Amino acid sequence: MKKLFLLALLGWMGAGTVSAQQKGTWIWYPGDYEIWLGNEMNNRRTERGTFFPPFWKLDSHYVLVDFHKEFDLAEPEEVEIRVEGKYLVKMDGKTLTGSPARMTVPAGRHVIHIKVHNQATPPAVYVGGKNVYTDDSWLVTFEDKEWIDESGKVSDTSATEWLRAGSWNFDSPDARPSQFRLETVPQYAAGTEKKTNGEVVDFGKETFGYVKFHGLKGKGKLNVYYGESKEEALATGTCETLDYLAVDANGVDSVLEGSRAFRFVNIERDPGVSYDSISMLYEYMPVEYRGKFRCSDEEINRIWDVGAYTMHLTTREFFLDGIKRDRWVWSGDASQSYLMNYYLFFDSPSVERTMLLLRGKDPVTSHLNTIMDYTFYWFISIYDYYLYTGDKDFILQFYPRMESLMEYCLGRRNENGMMQGLPGDWVFIDWADGLDKRGEVSFEQLLLARSLETMALCADIYGDGEGAARYKRLSGELKDKLFKTFWSDEKGAFIHNRIDGKPTDNVTRYANMFAIFFDYLTPQQQESVKNNVLLNDKVQQITTPYMRFYELEALCAMGDQPLVLKEMKDYWGGMLRLGATSFWEKYDPAQSGADHYAMYARPFGKSLCHAWGASPIYLLGKYYLGVKPTSPGYATYTVEPVLGGLEWMEGTVPTPDGEITLYCSPKRIRVKSDTGTGTLKFRSRNKPVCKGATIRETGDRQYEMTLEKGKEYDIRASLMD
Repeated sequence: MKKLFLLALLGWMGAGTVSAQQKGTWIWYPGDYEIWLGNEMNNRRTERGTFFPPFWKLDSHYVLVDFHKEFDLAEPEEVEIRVEGKYLVKMDGKTLTGSPARMTVPAGRHVIHIKVHNQATPPAVYVGGKNVYTDDSWLVTFEDKEWIDESGKVSDTSATEWLRAGSWNFDSPDARPSQFRLETVPQYAAGTEKKTNGEVVDFGKETFGYVKFHGLKGKGKLNVYYGESKEEALATGTCETLDYLAVDANGVDSVLEGSRAFRFVNIERDPGVSYDSISMLYEYMPVEYRGKFRCSDEEINRIWDVGAYTMHLTTREFFLDGIKRDRWVWSGDASQSYLMNYYLFFDSPSVERTMLLLRGKDPVTSHLNTIMDYTFYWFISIYDYYLYTGDKDFILQFYPRMESLMEYCLGRRNENGMMQGLPGDWVFIDWADGLDKRGEVSFEQLLLARSLETMALCADIYGDGEGAARYKRLSGELKDKLFKTFWSDEKGAFIHNRIDGKPTDNVTRYANMFAIFFDYLTPQQQESVKNNVLLNDKVQQITTPYMRFYELEALCAMGDQPLVLKEMKDYWGGMLRLGATSFWEKYDPAQSGADHYAMYARPFGKSLCHAWGASPIYLLGKYYLGVKPTSPGYATYTVEPVLGGLEWMEGTVPTPDGEITLYCSPKRIRVKSDTGTGTLKFRSRNKPVCKGATIRETGDRQYEMTLEKGKEYDIRASLMD
């Protein structure tokens, strides 16, 4: 019996080689693998060695899934089958004996069904063959609604809802999805400082991975204290992450369990424990740096480089917030990561995985991450995703999940038809001292209005005409209420909130700056907001890179790139001047010394590598190089370079179908695109010239020209910022 079981197991694993002609990829119920993988990641957080789970609802995968597809073959074909779970295979409604690792599909038209059960990991299937193979065209369901009556007749499946299978890049039969791991590469210390009972190791910059001891031997205790700063690593009683190890070894190489974020590692050991040296395995997601930026200002170049490194460190199985403390997927953080990703990696699968994990499954019982504004960012991010990628399939597949989440939000409006924090709702907005979050907050209404616009767009793509009309109407009504309730002609801006029907006298930056790049304001209102809010030091200042992102975007949208350049140098340059090797969760120039590391009433609670700190990547790509899509997937786009005080700049912006490259100086623009049809816009003191192209004058010293795919243009002009 044991021998038979072993043979069956070898068959399930698919012994043998894969034909060079064989195609196939692992598939699963869409969203299930993402939810399972996200649960694995979100539950890795520890605080000083203690497991620290998320505090929002975690969904799980469906444990029984039916996969099927119809094929029409000109000749018979043998295919390979791999499955994660127990499975049944049917062809043309007839069950095949056992759990075959291979099967022959005869010539002609046939329907293959594979039903898989797996309680531990998402049911997944790989079928490899020349013409019969798994991909995202297979249909899947978690309930096939089949039964067999007393005559033996199988029922119809008329009530079954089928979706297209989910997949990623598991294109080998041996690359089982449940075994996915991030890649690692060895890294070595930049310096060490010996102590009586150990040493402090400096890896030179913020990093992430596994500490490795070489030649570990002896018996006793080995304590490892991690720090993003040296001060944290030395603070054995208050550092955020640590490992306590019991050693009983004889000269072995030992890699510690659990990846950690650190620059410094403080090692304390018992006298009976020793090791030869220490290194680490740097853990990372292998994404390609497709976006590039260089300019005449070396500090800005350094800001771009450190921003890109920060973005890469926080791009893992999903876009997470920070690599030291939370290591969770937060919708507000992720929504900014998506935008930076479009100008750096353009890795669409990472965006999809993160959005699917955050959404989870029905029924909806709370806001995403329990935060009201984070739910709205999720909707807005889908609008951005469609604009940058042109991916309609995502919307066609997941519109029902969008719809149920929006209905949850609409069901939580108050009697005035506005969002207001209810028990269980976290109204976050920003980390800001004394920020009033009571009553109807203008910022939340603004985000809901934009979310409803996204729903109208997606409903139209899905073919839900009634829903599209309803969401469009609701958005229009809410925008009207937003201006009637919160816009103050006296203050020339939106007020912050209304409590018990009475508007407060408080003006904050949030709704005002978002309204600018949402294009909700007239030119006169924009100018009023700029002067009365954004450039007004009496209005509460923003100290997090999170909201600094949006404040600077609003200024860029109004053409204030010279001011934003100065702000980037002051704010992000300020972190660099303090020795930052990745960008922080929060930066207050008024602080000094170790105070920079404190947050959440903990001396080292602040994350010194936080996704939302990398926003210059997005600002420099969209508002200095000036590249942005104007229709889905860069079918059309604009290039509107603004030097903003730079002497020259050059860069590459990735798109779904290649890159857009640009060089710009006061006298010259060179641009080439691999995709779509673009429009170059610029201002020039003199009439510009470009060989082989027609330049149109559209206003006083304003010019445009059409950019065709594959052509390189060299424009001579006298540019004006």
